[in-house]
Formats: sequence, structure tokens, C-alpha cells
Amino acid sequence: MIQTIDLRGTRPTPASLLAAVPRALTDVATASDVAADLINDVRLRGEDALLDQAERLDRVRPAYVRVPLFHIEEALDGLDPSVRTAIEETIRRVRLASAAQVPAGVTTTIAAGAVVTQRWQPVSRVGLYVPAGKAVYPSSVVMNVIPAQVAGVASLALASPAQSLFEGRVHPTILAVAGLLGIDEIYAMGGAGAIGALAYGVPGLGLAPVQLVTGPGNVYVAAAKRLIRGQAGIDSEAGPTDILVIADDEADPLLVAADLVSQAEHDELAAAVLVTDSVSLARRVEARLTELAVSTTHSERVTIALSGSQSAIVLVDDLTVAAAFSNAFGPEHLEIQTQDPDAVLDHIENAGAIFLGPHSPVSLGDYVAGSNHVLPTNGQSRFSAGLGAYTFLRPQQIVRYDREALHAVAGHIVALAQAEALPAHGDAVTARFVDED
Repeated sequence: MIQTIDLRGTRPTPASLLAAVPRALTDVATASDVAADLINDVRLRGEDALLDQAERLDRVRPAYVRVPLFHIEEALDGLDPSVRTAIEETIRRVRLASAAQVPAGVTTTIAAGAVVTQRWQPVSRVGLYVPAGKAVYPSSVVMNVIPAQVAGVASLALASPAQSLFEGRVHPTILAVAGLLGIDEIYAMGGAGAIGALAYGVPGLGLAPVQLVTGPGNVYVAAAKRLIRGQAGIDSEAGPTDILVIADDEADPLLVAADLVSQAEHDELAAAVLVTDSVSLARRVEARLTELAVSTTHSERVTIALSGSQSAIVLVDDLTVAAAFSNAFGPEHLEIQTQDPDAVLDHIENAGAIFLGPHSPVSLGDYVAGSNHVLPTNGQSRFSAGLGAYTFLRPQQIVRYDREALHAVAGHIVALAQAEALPAHGDAVTARFVDED
């Protein structure tokens, strides 16, 4: 069912590890042309394009693209009490963890009369995307909205696909959670077209362009976010999910297999990878995967994901190599199930979120850990971070010098300006002291 990559007996270099990393054959680049066409259609035809795309891709033509308030109120009234309780606890936990991500402003006195202040300024308007294709993600509403609110974003617009099972409305659980969080600007639109609409705006809907687009999605959503970067900022290209588990012979094969399957059920392109120095564990996990893939609800989807080129059991000589392989992979979710997880953690550089020990599964992070589940996929944790309050903040330096402080460094400025053949830079300083000449 799942391929084995055997790296034992080798001395892998960073380059060779990168080459050995299993990836899906379908990547963001292959979806770019389709995504570009959908975005351009929305830019040209606005609401009509969004309606046509919903009818073609979501199999329903919504009565409203801009969700009316009574849809939100009805969804709140119909929310299952147990789901509401779980969501409210998730909100509480994510709000606590997100608050820790807001840096304090700092003022530094460089010299007498020379002050530089570092402040963190929120963007004013953000577009939040919540997918609802193969599964429904009310938890993603929490993960998008809470950090933005904690950061101080003033205007939030939320987009989620129209649902054929609900007569073209946004899924009621998504609407209800948005209502709990005080979000009332919601659009029944999905996929690449929705990302384009958020970035460029749709005047006919009263949808003003946003400064930043966040949220997970499929490969077409990820491609669209890549395409609109520059018109608006993005958090990351959060496409099909992935999990990498580093485990040794002490790990429970059932728990490892269950965690791999939990992410494989998201999408046929989901990546599930075990890296271990134990052949015995590898074989026991493989057997468990076969059992679970047959019995789980989304058996066909899980089987396809586990059988794909993006999933593997990787055999290594030791846990140091396992950590190096993980760093090359750049997992969205990294689990460390070893006898001494902290020792392995010391070697980890790249990961969207890290889950230590047998009682910290990725599913915990997906819902109520307090951490955020919107994370970089497809190896992008090698150079980018998951969603947090800091995503919505921009560091700004405020420079405040008095006359004496500027005069003290005027000669340095003139010297550097002349060295760079930019004399007007120096002139702009000396002009302030003409009366002294």
C-alpha cells in the first residue's frame, strides 16, 4: 500500500535528502493556468463569474453570493449544542495562544535626542478563506479569525464555497462559527475565483479588496494565492495536507498508523510519511495502515493518499538522520514519537507545527490544542511559518531625531552619500544647517 524508501547505509547530504523527499506528482505549478483563468474571469465579470463558477464547480448556483444576516442567525439557532461547546472552548484556547504572538513595542535610544521605536501595526482589511470541499472546516474559521482579531485587524471578510446540500448556502456550521466570532461579511464563493475576488474586489457585491488573504485550501486555492501575491499579501500556500512522524522502536504502531491515516483522509494528495530507524516498527505500522485504511470511513481516499508518490515509510540508520530528512521534507505537521522526543527536537529546524510524544497527536492541533492549524504545506515550512497573530502585523520603525542628534551624524551621512554617488542625500541633511554656515 505504501512505498518504502531505504536510506540505511548511506551518508545523505542535504541535497540528496531533498532529492529523496516524496512529493505528489501534482503540484501548485500545474494548477496555475486553471487558477489564473478563474481569477481573470472574476476580475472581468464579477458576481456573474462567481455564480457561474459555483454552478460548474460546486454544482449549485447560490441565491446570494453575499450572505444575508438571516442565514447566519438561522445557522446559529441550529448549531448542535455539543459542537457549540467544543467551538467555544477552541476559541478560548486559540485566543490565549494567539495573544502570546503579539510582540510588544520597543523604543531604543540610539544617542541623545536620537530615538527609534519599533511598533507592530495590523493590516486594516483581511480576506479569510475557509474550504468546504471533501470536508467541512468550521475549525478553520476559528484558526483564521482569532489571530486576526487578536492582532487588531479592523475589517474581516470570509469566503467559503456554496454547498449543494444546503441550497447554495455556505455550510451552516461555518456560518454559525463565524456568527459566534462576530463576522458578518461572508461570501458564498470558493476556490481560485474566491481568492481572486478577495484580492481584487467585486464592486457589484460591495466587496472591497483586502490587503491580505489567509487560509488553507486545495491545490487550486494554493495556486491562486501564489498568483495574487503582489496585489495582496498571503499567509502561505496552504494546499493539500501532510504529516511526517519520526518514531523509534518504542513507539506504538497503532498510534503512528492512526495519525498517518488521520491526515490521509483529508485528500487523495495528502502526504503521510513515517521516518524510523526501526525496521520492526516500520513493518508493524505498515500492517496497521492496511487494517485502518480498509475500516476507516473515507477508505478509498485514504488508500489513494497512502499509495501515492507523496507518502512513504523511510528507513534511516539513526534518529539524527531522521531529523535531517524531516528538515529536508519541511513538514506541515511533525510528530516525534520516540523514547526521548526532546533530544530529537533539538535537531529539528523546519516544521509548521511540532507534536511531541504519544499524547500530542496532530488531531489535537487541528482542533483544541490552542495552536493554529493553518500551516505551510508542500515543503514550505523550510522557509515560512504557520498562521498566527504575527501574520497580520507589520513591523514599522519610527525614527525621531532632534536637531542636535541629526547634526551629530550629518558628516557621516554626507560621506556615505558621496561614496554612493547620491549627493542629494547629503544635501537634504546639510540644507537643515545652512544658517550655521
